[in-house]
Amino acid sequence: MEKPRIQPPRNEAPQSHSPQSVRHIEEGVRTDFRHAMSYGGYLDLDRLLSSQHPLSEPEHHDELLFIIQHQTSELWLKLVLHELLEARRLFDADNLGKALKCIARVKAIQRTMTEQWSVLGTLTPREYAQFRGFLGSSSGFQSYQYRAVEFLLGNKNRGMLRVFESDPQAHELLSTLLTEPTLYDAFLGVLTRAGYDIPVDIRERDTSEPWTFRQDLVPVFQQIYESDETPWGLYEACEDLVDVEDNFQAWRFRHLRTVQRTIGFKVGTGGSSGVDFLKRALDLTFFPELYAVRTEIGN
Repeated sequence: MEKPRIQPPRNEAPQSHSPQSVRHIEEGVRTDFRHAMSYGGYLDLDRLLSSQHPLSEPEHHDELLFIIQHQTSELWLKLVLHELLEARRLFDADNLGKALKCIARVKAIQRTMTEQWSVLGTLTPREYAQFRGFLGSSSGFQSYQYRAVEFLLGNKNRGMLRVFESDPQAHELLSTLLTEPTLYDAFLGVLTRAGYDIPVDIRERDTSEPWTFRQDLVPVFQQIYESDETPWGLYEACEDLVDVEDNFQAWRFRHLRTVQRTIGFKVGTGGSSGVDFLKRALDLTFFPELYAVRTEIGN
């Protein structure tokens, strides 16, 4: 006798593995925002996305790239400044762990900002020359947030305030940061309270002056690096500060190379010498003792 064939259950639909061109909206997804907060509303996208105003006539296709590149950098600088100010506050409160969390975020932002230069690097010299004249005297040299970050890290320059006299908000911020302690000053305060011998004249220095190299700090850092008794957080903080400076220098160098490949050795739109001016910035340092100590370690 022939055995009956086993039929599949009728309520099971055959499985389909073919790609789908439409992803259906799930039933619980909100679609009505007449009386609710939307993504665009929270981020104020109407204002953000309408803040690009190319000036070239006729409008050059690549000017939008140039504007967005610099606007994005300013947004990141706003966050860097926000995190560094909080790190300084946390150093003052001896909350080393949270301070280093802020610095870790700054380091991640720096890497993103450095990589962004590759986007602007797609702008050829001919393309930029076709709308560069419409920039007038505007220049990245006039970025008050960039100057604020440099002031907070120790590269203070009172003469730079003149550039921002026409912008009261920027002038006030930079005037305040000029006189306040730097992130490095705050970290040295942490070391002082931890029992390290930070010279009194350093602790009581005029913080409106730019930081200059102090040989008498090098033995302090040598002790931190070489002693098995050093709390890990202090060792880590030293290395994090070095990371911040290394990242800053990498950003400066990529900036220089992008400018050089785009305009060569032309004078900057803001009146600087351009590439030569940017080259001199590579000689600036925020934490020189943390580099000098490397020569002494193991001696």
